[in-house]
Amino acid sequence: MSQPRQPIESGVPDPFPEMHPVMVKNYGQWAWHDRPRPGVLRHVAKSGDTIHTVKAGTQRQMDVYTVRTLCDIADTYADGHVRFTARSNIEFMVADPAKVDPLIGALAEAGFPVGGTGNSVSMISHTQGWLHCDIPGTDASGVVKALMDELHQEFLHERMPNKVKITTSCCQINCGGQGDIAINVQHTKPPRINHELVSNMCERPAVVARCPVAAIRPALVNGKPTLEVDEKKCVCCGACYPPCPPMQINDPVHTKLAIWVGGKHSSTRSRPMFHKLVAAGLPNNPPRWPEAAEVVKTILYAYQADARPWERMGEWVERIGWPRFFEKTGLPFTKYHIDTWRGARASLNTSAQVRF
Repeated sequence: MSQPRQPIESGVPDPFPEMHPVMVKNYGQWAWHDRPRPGVLRHVAKSGDTIHTVKAGTQRQMDVYTVRTLCDIADTYADGHVRFTARSNIEFMVADPAKVDPLIGALAEAGFPVGGTGNSVSMISHTQGWLHCDIPGTDASGVVKALMDELHQEFLHERMPNKVKITTSCCQINCGGQGDIAINVQHTKPPRINHELVSNMCERPAVVARCPVAAIRPALVNGKPTLEVDEKKCVCCGACYPPCPPMQINDPVHTKLAIWVGGKHSSTRSRPMFHKLVAAGLPNNPPRWPEAAEVVKTILYAYQADARPWERMGEWVERIGWPRFFEKTGLPFTKYHIDTWRGARASLNTSAQVRF
């Protein structure tokens, strides 16, 4: 008898050993699905078997106590079968319909809201911020906490024209990705260089290579090897800071937040879209970021009031036009909102739908 292939540390893992038995039994044989209530999906197989998926929101950064609490709930109501989504929701797979309502009650009692399905505001995806990232200009997870406190009811209910994906990013490299609404940090000044420390702390070729716009070059200051920045080229992204902390760019005055609108990863109904800048220079004002939260709510509720059913935010803006968008939201329009950059016209021709 041949020996089974040994596992390797690459490739896609086999999902079946960890999959719910009802899902394994009916794999590829599902007949239909619906949403009995916000936060709950019901899938019905051709065999008549059903499985309910209950989605609850969690904080992105979880301590051991929180994880154990969620696992205890899963053991009691879902036979231990849970999974986390890309936006840090937790989904419980329940084969017994009688356990759905008790599960929702247990989650509510433990402080985990059930929702995020259908035409609602999903949990916000974000980068690591001050906890893990090495170049954050703000705490993305803190912005998420503040925003979801403000938008909690829109997670619990499905009353948006379509799903709304919100992202945050703690630097201008934008690991948060494209979103209907995105909150990104905005450095407004080039890095300040401590030339006394560069030669001892920085591998200068690595710093030069890290700059996406070739704005950094070697230099000598007071006889010591260091670096200098061409401020005409610098886009203030902060990428030089991790390999060289003496190139400090975070600043309590000149590091701001910017709001972007209309991004979309999927090709459902319309092509993928890049989000566009609509508000800049907002105070990076922890711990609640009230100015950024107010702009996000203004955009969200203008979209809710005016968009047609099933229009994503970018589709709504394309239909009414950007001048009308700024009228409806009351946001100021400046020369910095005019997109004149054409450098990606060739490199972004990478799908059947993104064409120039």
